[in-house]
Amino acid sequence: MFFGEFEYKVDEKGRVPIPPKFRNELREGVVLTPGVERCIIAYPLPEWKKLAEALTTGSVTPSKLRKLNRAIFATAFSLGIDGQGRIALPYQLREYAGIEDELVITGVNNYFELWNKEGWQEEKAISQEQAWQIIESLENR
Repeated sequence: MFFGEFEYKVDEKGRVPIPPKFRNELREGVVLTPGVERCIIAYPLPEWKKLAEALTTGSVTPSKLRKLNRAIFATAFSLGIDGQGRIALPYQLREYAGIEDELVITGVNNYFELWNKEGWQEEKAISQEQAWQIIESLENR
């Protein structure tokens, strides 16, 4: 399980440290893909495989499933962690997420996200406000 938020600097080669408490879950590798909210989503390899399996079955029409698979898998990168606990962020993903020299890594249960610092502050405020609304709607059931 991934939780917490961690601020890091990206080095001149585009590498960023992974929080030490996350590293054990990434022994088999990590898959990075663009997130809907202009962040990078990082899946441990076992979670990525579960996602891939879920996208081969379901009630989506074949043409929509092909488009979804293209959007997700064509833009994904499989990486390993180096001996110093870092990953090299692909340029395409850094550009997509607006990550330059600073970023925030946020734990999101079974995956984690990498955000540019300003984008995370905005998303965090929105998410926290909406979380309470969602919790209240769950309590009314």
